[in-house]
Amino acid sequence: MKQPPAAHELFWAATLLLLAIVIWGVNWPVMKIGLDYITPVWFSFIRISSASLCLFLALGIMGRLSVPARQDWPVVLSVGVLQVGLAMGLIHFGLLYVEPGRSAVLTYTVPIWIAPLALLFLGEELLPAKLAGLVLGIAGIAVLFNPLTFPWGNSGYLFGNLLLIIASLMWAVAIVHVRGHSWSGSTLSLLPWQLLAGAVSLLPMALIFEGLQPVKPTWDLAAILFYNGPVASAFGFYAFISASRALPANTTGMATLAIPIVGILSSVILTGEILTGAMIIGLSLIGSGVLLANRKL
Repeated sequence: MKQPPAAHELFWAATLLLLAIVIWGVNWPVMKIGLDYITPVWFSFIRISSASLCLFLALGIMGRLSVPARQDWPVVLSVGVLQVGLAMGLIHFGLLYVEPGRSAVLTYTVPIWIAPLALLFLGEELLPAKLAGLVLGIAGIAVLFNPLTFPWGNSGYLFGNLLLIIASLMWAVAIVHVRGHSWSGSTLSLLPWQLLAGAVSLLPMALIFEGLQPVKPTWDLAAILFYNGPVASAFGFYAFISASRALPANTTGMATLAIPIVGILSSVILTGEILTGAMIIGLSLIGSGVLLANRKL
């Protein structure tokens, strides 16, 4: 029988989880600022490829680097292409038009979409709590798009919001695929390969849609890329996965609710984003929906 984690292991796992939440939350305004220096798809490619390289090196040094088994390649590709590559590109593109805090809220609606997708593809029962979570989440999104506060005449803003919701749906599809997959390798051992698959899928899109554009190197851009790649992507994923191995799944799932909150607060500080009443109500409804979607009953 597997022994429960010791107190020091739980403390270390909670610390890693807190670090991941803060790093990912603060990264929303950092990504927005970074788009002043570099185009969105190239930004995504550099971020993901540098994170992949860091994890390959780290796992190699630890002696834990291995090639995925044949049965794991489908999930490596689905997570890499959908959740990492396409979704990340859409998020960065959406951030061109949408405030960082609002972007974080829309993107972290992922748990709400998982319940109906799991019903459709895995045959999981749509329990009353999950159904209520879906309703509350949709209500929260409706508040964010209500005609009294949403500028429907601004086509760019509307386009950016839709891209972020599509990215959220891509994340949910990839997570449902992972849930229904019979694993051979560990989550951490597959992560650098998933990031590599994401980077490979982003490269042709960057070349086709943005071309080889000159980028003026600055210390600000270097700091932003370092924060996004090695810190937010490589260390952030490592910290979250490591914490998930010691903490209950519901704990880590519900803790992700803090990410958009940190994103909003840091965006107010770093970019001057205005926290509106619609944002507060929408976030509250979406957060309540996510809490219910993470319940087992």
